[in-house]
Amino acid sequence: MDEFQIETAQNVGINQNVASIGDRMLGYLIDSAVILLYGILAILLLIKLNLEPGDSWAIYLLVSLPAFLYYVLLETFLDGKTLGKSVMKTRVVKLDGSPPGFANYFVRWILRIIDVVLTSGGGAVLTILLKGNGQRIGDIAAGTTVISEREKLSINDTLIKDLPIDYVPTYSQVTVLNDSDMQTIKNLYDEAVKNSNHNVILNLHQRLIKVLGVEPKENPVVFVAKVIKDYNYYTQNM
Repeated sequence: MDEFQIETAQNVGINQNVASIGDRMLGYLIDSAVILLYGILAILLLIKLNLEPGDSWAIYLLVSLPAFLYYVLLETFLDGKTLGKSVMKTRVVKLDGSPPGFANYFVRWILRIIDVVLTSGGGAVLTILLKGNGQRIGDIAAGTTVISEREKLSINDTLIKDLPIDYVPTYSQVTVLNDSDMQTIKNLYDEAVKNSNHNVILNLHQRLIKVLGVEPKENPVVFVAKVIKDYNYYTQNM
């Protein structure tokens, strides 16, 4: 799974996993099925109401409006997700780390005409492969991409992890913390990195500076990660 780095307004770099083409295509198929089902139900409803031909078209256009605006509406009100994205655990985010707004979602939606409709999805796939950070044409214009929120379980999900043999710790003050403290810090840090929540990382950074009584030269992301590694080093060598 490819990664890219979001640079926040506080100059904090956060790595994110780009959603795979497979996940995006499956999400698209799920969304298409939802839209199709909605359209069928709308037609059945109109038939059941037995409306006059002149009235039925106007009402059908009104009823079908939510399906037409499906992507822009759901992404706006569901924090960058549609039903398909929710199932596939993907989400639209901005490359600069700020929350996407309606204008971003609208640009992505309107350019689906080029990305998906006119090219049968080929334009989107080609652009994503060439761009390298999960952006189709609509994403490039909107300054967004689609990330994966799937959890990747590994040794890094536990407090104890292997360190290089030549690892040199920086902050011996980490020994004032205990395993419970460090596991909480690591859980918060990992969750913040996954969700691009740089405010949590900044709070951890400030709190650790106060508790440890140090003046780090690293940026907040690197500093918190360094504290976690240093704690592992000292607890494994005590």
